Amino acid sequence: MIEVKYFGAVAEKTKCEFEKLSFSEELSLQKLLQDLNGKYDFESLTFTVAVNQKIVSKASNYTLQTSDVVALLPPFAGG
Repeated sequence: MIEVKYFGAVAEKTKCEFEKLSFSEELSLQKLLQDLNGKYDFESLTFTVAVNQKIVSKASNYTLQTSDVVALLPPFAGG
């Protein structure tokens, strides 16, 4: 089971802070993001993706494992 954590505007859009997703076949990060976009309509949102606390490209060909934690992070601001 993969845990997906949502922060900032993404959490507001999904109306939850996290969810656990199970899958029966190999799942790529791109496929997960496509499925989540279909469910929540993320088109207007800007976010970064982290897998197991490491930033990864949304376009990468990353294959997810059942124990992975995926975080959708809002743009960082600061000073």
